[in-house]
Amino acid sequence: MSITFEMRVSVPEDVLIRELDGESVILNLKSERYFGLDEVGTRMWEVLSTSETIASAYQTLLSEYDVVPEQLESDLYNLLQQLIQHGLINVSS
Repeated sequence: MSITFEMRVSVPEDVLIRELDGESVILNLKSERYFGLDEVGTRMWEVLSTSETIASAYQTLLSEYDVVPEQLESDLYNLLQQLIQHGLINVSS
């Protein structure tokens, strides 16, 4: 699947997330797959799951972290790919 920054992220109903000390565990109840996120990954998840588009999430994260824009774009894309692969998010136009 080709991901563009104009797309929107949604979380399926059968996916649960639990945070503890800034880190998170995300569980897909259907597949029983889980995925762990560190503090930065947890913040990325929060912003992606509440933003209108991936682009707006990217802009929010860019304003919060001292990071080279290309590095953030790469990290965000990699996280999105992993979350999609594990069935933990949906992306749509």
